[in-house]
Amino acid sequence: MTTGFYTHAECKRHEMGEWHPESPARLQAIEDQLISSRIDPFIVHRDAPAASLDDVARVHTAAAIARIRENVPSPGKHFSLDGDTSLNAHSWDAALHAAGAAVAATDAVLAGELVNAFCSVRPPGHHATPDESMGFCLFNNIAIAARHALEVHGLERVAIVDFDVHHGNGTEAAFIDEPRVLMVSFFQHPFYPYSGATDIGAHAVNVPVPAYSGGEVVRQLVAERWLPALHAHRPQMLFISAGFDAHREDDIGQLGLLEADYAWLTQQIMAIADEYAQGRIVSCLEGGYNLSALARSVVAHIKTLARLD
Repeated sequence: MTTGFYTHAECKRHEMGEWHPESPARLQAIEDQLISSRIDPFIVHRDAPAASLDDVARVHTAAAIARIRENVPSPGKHFSLDGDTSLNAHSWDAALHAAGAAVAATDAVLAGELVNAFCSVRPPGHHATPDESMGFCLFNNIAIAARHALEVHGLERVAIVDFDVHHGNGTEAAFIDEPRVLMVSFFQHPFYPYSGATDIGAHAVNVPVPAYSGGEVVRQLVAERWLPALHAHRPQMLFISAGFDAHREDDIGQLGLLEADYAWLTQQIMAIADEYAQGRIVSCLEGGYNLSALARSVVAHIKTLARLD
């Protein structure tokens, strides 16, 4: 089993202010925990390249791309895209490397160089719609990777699994009319971005859960709702929007998952991938803002991907 770990230094240079929970310290906490847990030598480290504009344009409109590229501020300044999303001097490069990690990981997994991969990148992506950056997100990394698998590699069916505490409205918008893509998710509801509770058809299995739900609730819903849909879709590759802000210690949400729940979720996804997709998975970091809980949860996720437990 070979698990890749993609990141890039530019992803730590994007920042939205010292007050902002989506901070560069998130990636450093993950790297430190990988070392202290002693699994760092057992994964393949790769620098993330920058995505091409063609990669990004498979998901995002020219206007959405231009709004980021043309508003990068001078060093020390910020440009606000919305109330909680802004740019600094490094944001354009960071966003390209975040998307590029997902694309490169997809290429490596489909080439058989890696069985699966985790992209430790920021800014995150799953709130970025085709025509708007929002919710801490600039480009939709996982949607760009999934579209790359479909259009460049010619896959016929892929699945996107999203276990962030927030609904992945941007990913849903990118594939709402795309039968080749099944998206399954759970998320706290009602909660930002206040979407996802409406049934939009057979290719999206959204599972809203109330605040203060714990891992046992999520596990039951996954078994009853996600897994039958994934088996029916028979994906040739799986993509994970891996948000860890549903953790009990993360104050940004009010769900009650623990590291063992993230390991269990990963096991279920891997079982689907083993059955239909030759084990092929690309996972990208989304949320997770309590640094200790985030780092421990990511390590549980990667240990499971690498079959180190």
